Amino acid sequence: MAALVGRRRRSSERTGRNVRRQRNGVIVVAGLIERDGHFLVGQRKAGRRHGMKWEFPGGKVEPGESPQAALERELAEELAIAAKVGPEIVRYEHSYPGRRPILLIFYKVQSFSGEPVNRVFEEIRWQRREKLLELDFLDGDYDFIRRLLRGEFRGQM
Repeated sequence: MAALVGRRRRSSERTGRNVRRQRNGVIVVAGLIERDGHFLVGQRKAGRRHGMKWEFPGGKVEPGESPQAALERELAEELAIAAKVGPEIVRYEHSYPGRRPILLIFYKVQSFSGEPVNRVFEEIRWQRREKLLELDFLDGDYDFIRRLLRGEFRGQM
């Protein structure tokens, strides 16, 4: 599949089942879980990297794992739900100071079974779309949230 760095990908490569690890960093997946106009978000625990920052549930893609499988695994671990991961919404690179760049991939969660249970966060909550920016999100999520609020992903959500 695509090398993901240094060249533009065809649309078929953007949604490929197997994505190789990014040369200079890791791949992180996030799930957009929406219910009645609210998105499920979690606040990282205090005392951990980026403590008390809000994020969309998800995590790192492990070696040999597809991004979709990683997101399903992370949602089961973090929230005790069985998710059906839908289409990719967007991907982009983000660099935190002093760290290698990460590739963020956001997916729509088509459906899930079970009621979300907080297993790893300080807090989880359902937040209205227009109120997302009232929370202190991870820096890497802000580009996505701004674009979401501008309506850039209407056809994909």
